[in-house]
Amino acid sequence: MKICILDNDNLDPTLATRYHSFGSMFISLFERVGAEWSSEVFNTTRGEYPPSFDTFDAVLLTGSHADSFSDEPWVVELRRRVTQLLEQRKKMVGVCFGHQLIALCMGAPVGRAPQGWGAGRMTYDWHRPDLPYSENRTQISLLASHQDQVFALPPGATLVASSKFCPVAAFSVADAVFCIQPHPEFVEDFSTYLLDKRRDVLGEELYTAGLNSLENGHEGEHIARLVVSFVQGPLVRT
Repeated sequence: MKICILDNDNLDPTLATRYHSFGSMFISLFERVGAEWSSEVFNTTRGEYPPSFDTFDAVLLTGSHADSFSDEPWVVELRRRVTQLLEQRKKMVGVCFGHQLIALCMGAPVGRAPQGWGAGRMTYDWHRPDLPYSENRTQISLLASHQDQVFALPPGATLVASSKFCPVAAFSVADAVFCIQPHPEFVEDFSTYLLDKRRDVLGEELYTAGLNSLENGHEGEHIARLVVSFVQGPLVRT
């Protein structure tokens, strides 16, 4: 399998020294769960794209500090490309910003969440026990960092996960699209850095709660295994 990773951000130098990029973090995550893939990373903020998406089995969109609804030229170009990929029914995976941008391209409302930042470990209701590795699952806990949200399901999408704080936390569209708001690729040290960086913005109560929540672990590798199944075959086997 050959995967195209569209990396939509540039990490702070402190993070880049250890993690290099969001794209590299996803490659490491999929390696940990045994995916034997060939992956190429393209940084969209620098206008990097493959000559053709036809040689890839799937396209993954990473997170970003940018808004998916931004008028920044590189975001506008990314939306144009993603719209084309959706029309071609290329398999796509979106995470955080990628989740929001794909939903926006499909016609869903996306914007700044009035309830503020989601940060640290967050727990979501899981609505799809029929998906791979999901039998008997009713909840999932993952690491999050976002102030934008998808406000309603895109047309034709099925809700996968939700919470009171984030009603559209994950969705799928048949065997073509799987998107999720929190970050399966995050690890606790990465989240700690982001919490420390945004401490003044978050406020002391949310900052402390987010930091304490990291002690409980997360289930990013569960999502990674699900994504591997999605890329390598039908999301729901019949």
